[in-house]
Amino acid sequence: MAKTRHTVQAGSPFPLGAHWDGSGVNFALFSANATKVELCLFDRTGRREIERVPLPEYSNEVWHGYLPEVRPGQLYGYRVHGPYEPKAGHRFNPNKLLIDPYALALHGEIRWHDALFGYRIGHQRGDLSFDRRDSAFVMPKCVVVDPAVTWGQDLRPNVPWSQTIVYEAHVKGMTALKGDLPEHLRGTFEGLADPGVVDHLVDLGVTAVELMPVQSFFDDRYLIERGLSNYWGYNTIGFFAPATRYLSRGGNIHEFKLMVRRLHEAGIEVLLDVVYNHTAEGNEMGPTLSFRGIDNASYYLLADDPRYYFDTTGCGNTVDLRHQRVLQMVMDSLRYWVEQCHVDGFRFDLASSLGRDRDTFDQNAVFFDAVHQDPVLSRVKLIAEPWDTGPDGYQVGNFPPGWAEWNDKYRDTVRAYWKGDEGMLPTLADCLLGSSGFFENRGRRPWSSVNFVTAHDGFTLADVVSYNDKHNEANREDNQDGHSHNLSYNWGAEGPTDDPEILQWRDRARRNMAATVLLSQGTPMMLMGDEIGRTQSGNNNAYCQDTEMNWLGWNVEDPRQLDFKAFVRTVIAIRRSRTLLAQDRFLHEDPDPRTGAWARWSRPDGGAMEPENWEDQHSRSIALHLSNATESLLLILNAHHEPLTFALPEPMGRGWGTLIDTASGHAATRFDEVHAGSEIEAPARGLLLLESSE
Repeated sequence: MAKTRHTVQAGSPFPLGAHWDGSGVNFALFSANATKVELCLFDRTGRREIERVPLPEYSNEVWHGYLPEVRPGQLYGYRVHGPYEPKAGHRFNPNKLLIDPYALALHGEIRWHDALFGYRIGHQRGDLSFDRRDSAFVMPKCVVVDPAVTWGQDLRPNVPWSQTIVYEAHVKGMTALKGDLPEHLRGTFEGLADPGVVDHLVDLGVTAVELMPVQSFFDDRYLIERGLSNYWGYNTIGFFAPATRYLSRGGNIHEFKLMVRRLHEAGIEVLLDVVYNHTAEGNEMGPTLSFRGIDNASYYLLADDPRYYFDTTGCGNTVDLRHQRVLQMVMDSLRYWVEQCHVDGFRFDLASSLGRDRDTFDQNAVFFDAVHQDPVLSRVKLIAEPWDTGPDGYQVGNFPPGWAEWNDKYRDTVRAYWKGDEGMLPTLADCLLGSSGFFENRGRRPWSSVNFVTAHDGFTLADVVSYNDKHNEANREDNQDGHSHNLSYNWGAEGPTDDPEILQWRDRARRNMAATVLLSQGTPMMLMGDEIGRTQSGNNNAYCQDTEMNWLGWNVEDPRQLDFKAFVRTVIAIRRSRTLLAQDRFLHEDPDPRTGAWARWSRPDGGAMEPENWEDQHSRSIALHLSNATESLLLILNAHHEPLTFALPEPMGRGWGTLIDTASGHAATRFDEVHAGSEIEAPARGLLLLESSE
């Protein structure tokens, strides 16, 4: 190893990470329990360590040093010295090269080798043993980055929550099959910035793209050994650096920023799915890649026996956000993506873990308090996945004001209702009006409920209506993975079929569920490709499938799918043009004193729903009347297998006209004809939206 060649000055403990100031680079790394920290510099290829520099100062539990001769592009990593005492929670091993938690970019990928582990794999003492092999040759290297970029006139769309329509997408899945893209741009941020991709989103009418994890992650060893990959990306190892697989050859964070700017120009917000609840290092038998080797006892929530981890995520470890420096890292990461990369909000994976004090979830947890008082983060969109795998982990409706939440109760209710399950009317009614039973407290609004019937985790919409059971054999886990309670229905054949009657019912069921999501109060979310019938062949847990199973097909010629896309596009346009469908206050029977809007339920005979009607387990039909001073909408849902006649309320203006009929596939932003008479036939297993206005 070469002796230190660079001039090393004391530097500063702030900011953390590798900070280029225009003259040199300040390196700062938090570790409360380390005894020594060495900065390792590498050549341009990342293969040869050219210098090892002990950081000279230790201030407030931060190791730091300033190297005036280092420039952006320098590759580096850390070796951290300290006790290797797993039974006391310490797992320092200076033989392991470590990723800087604040690294803004990584060079290369992890190459799986036993040297990545702090203990000797196969040793009789397990993780209590000590491995002396150098791991640098199989580790990615951190990159010193100059984050400056010219944003030009980038303006955030600032779409109000009540007008937000979310499209959950995957960077590679969105662009891998787009044949008119240069091959090196397919599956990248720059590919997602392509005008053809942006035009597709604009044409649909969505207002926000929620990208599945783009922060640094890698393919797990057990997946590589099975010929699979970590396609979804829920195994973060760097909270600041973008995943290298989404950068084109020689690319950097500027490609991500270009994507954001292009989407903003089109009026579309960018939301990031982020994973701060655990890291890619797994449990005590996992690799030593970063946090474990820097300060295991600080970064992770440890069990009563500190050799082990207190795991509320099902992924082997839980990040300890109660620790001030760990909390600081997460807050700094979030602010970086907002301030430097201009993202508009976040969806937090397994967010219940972020509000935990071990067994207890608390609305006033330190993380929530920190976000709420932050002048930057308190102004962006915050979406929780409101559950984890720990005790009392299911917390739908219990997040603090200012947060929206994925509402799986909505998903299950809507799927069950249109499948034909009985006894669903009370919960369906609550769902259609923003799930006030969960969210109408502490001044929260209907947008707090993120309404969906499909997401990356589970069946696609086409598969919900094509499969009764999961078919996850491609995951090579003997079809044991994935949820078995899918509330799906294949309409007479499992999987693909040419039977025209089955296809007709499947298309109607798709239209029913898509329309229900888009016509409900709250924040609608749709899954990438649902608009054109994307299928995963019945796989409801395609986390490891980096194949066409997960990719969006762009060359759609099937008339059925083109018709469905047109239907979805029109229903979105209807939602965006009718204020009654996107209220920012919960609707009730009595008019809202501010807007005059109200909502009333009725039976097919036109009478108001009474308690005994709600309790009728066999009733599967209902009408919802929404009105204000200038417009009225009537939403009729009939999940019976026979048509039903519904009495029409007194119209406003010249009468009632049909905007949506899911049985015929009709959808129009304006109706042409007024219904004669005072009643209408609701189709079997169908939905109608009628309008009457001044």
